[in-house]
Amino acid sequence: MAIKPKKILKIITGAIIFLTLPSLLLFGFLYFKYNEDLPTGIQGEKADALARNMLDALNYEAYKKTNTIEWTFKKRHHYIWEKNKNICEVSWKDYKVQLDLNDHTKSKVYIHNFVIDSELADELIEKAITYFNNDSFWLVAPYKVFDDGVERRLVKTKNNKEALLVTYTSGGSTPGDSYLWLLDDNGKPKAFKMWTSILPFDGLEASWSDWTTTETGAQLPTFHKLLVLGLEIDDIKGVN
Repeated sequence: MAIKPKKILKIITGAIIFLTLPSLLLFGFLYFKYNEDLPTGIQGEKADALARNMLDALNYEAYKKTNTIEWTFKKRHHYIWEKNKNICEVSWKDYKVQLDLNDHTKSKVYIHNFVIDSELADELIEKAITYFNNDSFWLVAPYKVFDDGVERRLVKTKNNKEALLVTYTSGGSTPGDSYLWLLDDNGKPKAFKMWTSILPFDGLEASWSDWTTTETGAQLPTFHKLLVLGLEIDDIKGVN
């Protein structure tokens, strides 16, 4: 016996509800549990002093003198970043991009170690830029609080602690994003909350507590916890 169209529609509707309702309920739960408005803060010398104190706690001078940083992000993307030359080798799968961060047009692209020069090369350069902007931020974000186009504000948290709100008005892949740095008693970052265009909730918190110190003295994170997710950063090396 043939199934009537109304019956088919009812079955399809039921399947959609069955599949999407748990997701909608989960989204709603997470939204009301974690979503926060962007806090207000005060710009000026006190905010800048808090930022400098954070940099001192991380030995910023050692980071500045570290010419090359190597790391692997989530076991997928590998980087050799020559900070002093502002170039970075970005590798993933069978691709390698020698990324010129001053002039992207001077970048070189390799597939299986063969140089390519085509529309595909342009696409891979753009992908390498996106990877670098994201993955390097999870590595060195605290050191970027005095970059050009960055606004700093002093915020008082609910427990009356001082926190540093940083807003990137330009640069990177997603200008306009804001981050609230939560600091320990020594001024060292222990977590930040994020207000970004790519996350579904505002104010999500990620840990900055698993630190390692390179041979150069720079302090860099090895792991971030974000809800139930973990972001691993391996093979960290620093060379003067």
